[in-house]
Amino acid sequence: MSIEIKVNRLHRFEDEERNLKAFADIEINGSLLIKGIQVVHGKKGLFVSMPRQKGKDNKWYETVRTITPEAKEHIASVVLSAYQGDEVI
Repeated sequence: MSIEIKVNRLHRFEDEERNLKAFADIEINGSLLIKGIQVVHGKKGLFVSMPRQKGKDNKWYETVRTITPEAKEHIASVVLSAYQGDEVI
């Protein structure tokens, strides 16, 4: 099964001091929209964080989770390509 992932919206932050670099919304197979994916600059460079919310225990929990590592890598690749201005496939 082929998964088509398209960045529907990307909002960049211009503040260089900020670790959060952008928010993205992605569309999967033209039928599912995931909002609030984050592009973050960490110790090892840029990475993609799935949407999350703070629990009553003040810990952060993902509200969307990929089942396979391949799906997570595919989403990260598409979102980072869009963030860096590359053509998205």
